[in-house]
This record gives sequence, structure tokens and C-alpha cells, in this order.
Amino acid sequence: MAEYLQYVAPVVPVPWYPQDTARKLMGAWIGGDRRTDRLLARIYQHSGIERRHSVLEDFLEGAPPALAGGLASPLAPARAGGGFFSDDAGGLRNPGTAERNDRYRSEAGPLFVEAGRQALAGAIGHHARDVTHVVTVSCTGFYAPGPDLDVVHGLGLAPSVERYHLGFMGCYAAFPALRMARAFCRADRNAVVLIAAVELCSLHLQPSRDVDTIVAASVFADGAVGAVVSARPPTGPALRLDAFHDDLAPEGASDMAWTLGDQGFRMVLSSYVPSIVGAKAESAIAPLLSRSGLDRCDVGRWAVHPGGRAILDRLEDGLELEPDALSTSRRVLAEYGNMSSVTVLFVLAECLAQAGQPDEPIVAVAFGPGLTVASGLLRRA
Repeated sequence: MAEYLQYVAPVVPVPWYPQDTARKLMGAWIGGDRRTDRLLARIYQHSGIERRHSVLEDFLEGAPPALAGGLASPLAPARAGGGFFSDDAGGLRNPGTAERNDRYRSEAGPLFVEAGRQALAGAIGHHARDVTHVVTVSCTGFYAPGPDLDVVHGLGLAPSVERYHLGFMGCYAAFPALRMARAFCRADRNAVVLIAAVELCSLHLQPSRDVDTIVAASVFADGAVGAVVSARPPTGPALRLDAFHDDLAPEGASDMAWTLGDQGFRMVLSSYVPSIVGAKAESAIAPLLSRSGLDRCDVGRWAVHPGGRAILDRLEDGLELEPDALSTSRRVLAEYGNMSSVTVLFVLAECLAQAGQPDEPIVAVAFGPGLTVASGLLRRA
């Protein structure tokens, strides 16, 4: 008995913008003194990120018109011109939470639908009429009726489809979604689960000179992803969902947090997070490997959520990995930034596209508030 990740479809809004464009925007917002300008330059230049995507028109001017040769399928923004963070006179503004969430509602729905559409288009032998469960994921906005219904109506799914939404879990939420999908398929061997995740992190940029806030602003980006899980024997590249394990590093509970404020959601991403992750990584994934009869040296392919360059560096050290073991995660970070819950599925999409031997183990890892370390063992079908 096995359950498979049949296909993963990354989707991003276009155009992409260089990391230096984001630095200049933040510099215009909070810069002007030597300390802040130097801090912005150092953080953005050493982020490991080359470009990011946003639904906001603030980044359109001077940005390339499309992503060339990347992993994700682009989705054009709903509107162009003007600016979300600028007023009619060209001055910078700080929108309230309601306005930010209204923009989330208008932008997120089409991305959820497109991610689901592309996932079904790529999952050979799976069609809209086959979908029995929809799981939507997001931590960057709220509305009801929610994105689960957007997917049902947008894709013409049966009204009897079971719908579930995982909200406000942060960067590791893809793992609960995959566990849910696997459980549904174990309970019903005919189940076909469509997962759609959307994160619009750029809506919550904050004009703060706090170092942790600047770090968060330097890495987070917008993106979406769709995935199909079923127990059907795959007819194309697929990953078997073997095992999952969650662990906690409670000493870092206050170092990674996501709360609501009057001017959007407030992200806490402390500079201590990479050290905590690096120190905890080995013990956090040991039970996953032990249950599967594997040693760390048996794993040649890693799909790690690229929360930031320093996080990848510390995890690489903590697990004593080869220098190129996290190359896929580093490439996703460079091309897309940190898209919260969406990001580790972008990494898995690349793993699916890469050549490999049947039954090859792939360990996926992500981090979130708590401080939660979520991991999963997948094998190439």
C-alpha cells in the first residue's frame, strides 16, 4: 500500500524583480541614515536571493517582463500601474490590515485556481472529475467563503468534494497538507487529493528599522503551488510518501512568529533562528530516519525549505552534509526567495524533475513557528 505525490505545479505572479529593487524600495521607506543604509545593503546583498515575485505593482517599473527559463509557470498580475505602498503624490504609505487583506482576497483566489489547474494538467491520468478532497494552505490572508470554494468553482469540481483549509501555520504547513492527503488516500484508495497553497508575503512589508523585521522583508516573496496526491500507481515521475515526523525546538518559540497588527501581519524572524535550526536538525530528523531503517549517509537528496541563506548554511553544518547537498534549495531561494509554505514544494518539484533511481530516498525539511521542525521521507517511484 502506497500513496504518491503525483505532480507538483509551481506558479508565480509576474514579473520578477531583482533583489536590489526590493532593497531600494525599502531604503526609500526606512533609509536615510548611515546605519540603516549599511544594514540594508549588507542584509540584502548577503541574502542568497537574486530575484523575487510579487502581486504588487510597486515592483513593476524597470523589472523584466517575465521569468526566463525558470521552474514556475507565471501568472500575470490582475492590474498594473499605481502603487500599493505609494499615495497619489508619490509618497510612501503604510496600508492598514483591512486594506492589505482586501488585496489578498482579490489576488489570492486566481492563484489558488491556477495552481490547482496546472497540478491537474500535469498529473497524468488525473482529472477534475476525479478530485475527492481539496486542501488549501495559506498564512498571509483570510476570507470566507474561502479559497477552497474558489478552487471548487474555478475548476468545476463536484460540489460534494471535501474541503479543508490550513491557515496561519507558517513555512512548514506543506507537511500537514501532505500528511492529510496521505491519510485521506489510506482511508479511501480511490481518493484524489488536490493541494493548493498561496502565500502573498509582499502584502505585509513593514516600514521598520528593527533588524529582525528588515531580515524578514529581505527574504519573503509571493508564490503559489498545486499538488496532486493519490494511491494510483503513477504513470510518470512521482514520489512515494513514506513517513513524516514533527519535532519542536521550544527554546526558539519566540524567535519565529507571525501575528496580526494594525498595519498588516508582523513577522518575527530572529537572527538566532539559523543557529537553533542547525543545532536541532540532527536530533529532529533522527526518528524519521530510524523508523525507515536509514542512516543520514543513505540520503543523497535533500529538499530543505530555504528559509534564508544562513538557515541553509547552519543546517548543512549541523547535518554534516556534502557541499552540494542543498543545491536545489539554494537555487529555489536564489530564484524565488522564501514563499513561506509554498517554498518546500517548489524544491520537491525540482526533485521530481531531476533524474534519479527508483526507491531513492529524499528527505524534506521545513521550519515554522513553535519553533517547529517538520520532516518527511519520500521515495522516487
